[in-house]
Amino acid sequence: MSTTKESFSISGEKLVEKVKELIKEGNIRRISIHDKSGKELMNFPLTIGVVGALFAPVLAAIGAAAALIGECTITVEREQE
Repeated sequence: MSTTKESFSISGEKLVEKVKELIKEGNIRRISIHDKSGKELMNFPLTIGVVGALFAPVLAAIGAAAALIGECTITVEREQE
């Protein structure tokens, strides 16, 4: 299997919603969040089976960061078959 990277520019207020949407897709290996200057703010791996309560602390941290971030970029590593 190989991986591909994809990036999204998004406002901080829509950050949690977008991360939840990406997690539901299921083929994500890693999500990185960068501020508008390119500095990495968060980076977390996703493994098969990570759902619900196990991911709640990460979403809470993203929500707290989103309140402080104006514009940001989400970089996603996807698994390709």
